[in-house]
Parts: sequence; C-alpha cells; structure tokens
Amino acid sequence: MPRDEHLGSFFNEVKQLLRSYAETKLGIIKLQGVQFASKAIGFFLWLFFFLFLMVLILIFCGVVVGFWFSELMGSYVIGFGLATLLLLLVLVLLTLFRKSLFVTPLIRAFIRMSFSDSDGETNSEMK
Repeated sequence: MPRDEHLGSFFNEVKQLLRSYAETKLGIIKLQGVQFASKAIGFFLWLFFFLFLMVLILIFCGVVVGFWFSELMGSYVIGFGLATLLLLLVLVLLTLFRKSLFVTPLIRAFIRMSFSDSDGETNSEMK
C-alpha cells in the first residue's frame, strides 16, 4: 500500500510539473507572437511613412520638371504634358518591374523579420 501512495504522489507531482510547463510554454508562445506582431507593425508603419515621403518627393520632382520643360518649350501646357508623360513612363516601368523591385524584397524582409532572434540576428537556418 505505501508503494501505491508513493506512486500516486509521483503522478500528482508530474501532473503539476506538466501543467506548469504547459503554462510557461504558452506564455512564451504568446510573448513570441507579441514580439512578431510588434516588429511587423513597426516595419509596416516605417514602410508607409517611407512611401508617403517618396510620393511627396515624386510630386515635387514632377512640378520642377514641369516648370523646367515649360521654360524650354515656352509653354506650360507642353512642359507639364511632357513631365506627365515622363512620370507615366516611370509608373509603367515600376509596374513592369514591381515583382523584382518591390514584392520579392518585401517578402524576404518579412521572412527575415519573422525568423530573427530577439538580438536582431537571424537564425543559422535562414543564413
């Protein structure tokens, strides 16, 4: 009989240890999720801010090029028309090369960010 009581207390201790392990593991998984989400949100906020600034720069460059062409051609309509055509050409080129310029690097950055350690270094499997 004492052996059964000793075995029962052993299983109770193991059950408590397993419950504690499961709670700790769940907490770690939650913290890793929060870490990944915060990195992703920070990355996308930075990307949004960067794209916003690039649009502003593109607008101001378009205006400058429009005035420059206007002075060369002697007409605002022709100058800004040429600037618009130049910007449309840039837009078409960006659309044609969007996968290699934007999509693939963004996917790689997102994957690199998701597999990075808390120190900011990537795991050895991803190198």
